[in-house]
Amino acid sequence: MGMITTKDGTEIFYKDWGSGQPLVFHHGWPLSADDWDNQMLFFLDKGYRVIAHDRRGHGRSTQTATGNEMDTYAADVAELTAALDLKDAVHIGHSTGGGEVAHYVARAEAGRVAKAVLIGAVPPVMVKSDKNPGGLPIEVFDGFRNALVANRAQFYKDVPSGPFYGYNRPGASVSQGVIDNWWRQGMMGGAKAHYDCIKAFSETDFTADLKKIDVPVLVMHGDDDQIVPIADSALLAVKLLKHGTLKVYEGLPHGMCTTHPDVINADLLAFVEG
Repeated sequence: MGMITTKDGTEIFYKDWGSGQPLVFHHGWPLSADDWDNQMLFFLDKGYRVIAHDRRGHGRSTQTATGNEMDTYAADVAELTAALDLKDAVHIGHSTGGGEVAHYVARAEAGRVAKAVLIGAVPPVMVKSDKNPGGLPIEVFDGFRNALVANRAQFYKDVPSGPFYGYNRPGASVSQGVIDNWWRQGMMGGAKAHYDCIKAFSETDFTADLKKIDVPVLVMHGDDDQIVPIADSALLAVKLLKHGTLKVYEGLPHGMCTTHPDVINADLLAFVEG
């Protein structure tokens, strides 16, 4: 585990385990690198070098008041990959982290990236507009902001206990430990950064990024994702990619890396090794 200090003085926390081809994991909002524990242990055991960072304002990184938007997030990743001298890496992003992956990979130095994976990811763009009529209304994200300001601690209990992991579905097998761990990670981060990040993940348009990416990209999405609905995300994103492959998971939720790690890890491994 370590820290890098970015050009604007922000400290970015990261984990870096093992050796071999690097796999870089990008977490969702408002979580941390800890959300990838299962995947990191799995791939470490398979002989890969596994790296995950806490996005600025999240986890153990600096609780920034500024720079909480995709251009800076991608620049932070570029500084991290340069500091660790990562080459031919596979970048794997969940949810907001998928947006971060798309924004970074589209701008990455030649030789830095071999492949990318978008899991339950926000691209092309989440918010509804004339250009994106199938998106979610801005009022949905205003509701997130209002709930965060009013009672962040309660909001961070409500999200994982309901739609994030599909625990609101009939017959769902609910893990209190998973809910508590989501809350723990969320409350580690900064309220201002988390508030700003809602705009970053909902309003950033990644269309140009997706079109520019020229490495193979695996798009993985549950068709019961209640946080990032598949019809306005994965089904559109894969059409914009030059070398995109779509894999849809019937009945799986937004947090499927946690609820169904055996399924997700096997498919990730097949893509990385393919």
